[in-house]
Amino acid sequence: MTHLAPNEFVATVKFDASGLVVAVVQDATDNRVLMVAWMNRDALARTLTTRDVTFWSRSRTKLWRKGETSGHTQRLVEAWVDCDGDTLLLRVNQTGPACHTGQPTCFFTQAKL
Repeated sequence: MTHLAPNEFVATVKFDASGLVVAVVQDATDNRVLMVAWMNRDALARTLTTRDVTFWSRSRTKLWRKGETSGHTQRLVEAWVDCDGDTLLLRVNQTGPACHTGQPTCFFTQAKL
């Protein structure tokens, strides 16, 4: 396992042509996947610095701190980048539901197999 300072960590991330990287958000307590969102370089740097998880809103084309209007915040516990550098895993302490629908996680619909 390698530990990197925030600026070194950001430098390892391969942002796509739009300057974005996908972030999988996982509950640090029970390991549930809470949501998937996008981050740009600024969102990632702010998240690592403040530990208040911040994303890039593609629809609003601006940064948004999770919970800034709902109060359902995410506090960063750990940040990981995958071996290819193109996916982030953020382990967080979640306050309130993670999903805008009010569900605890955005993953509440399962395929019947």
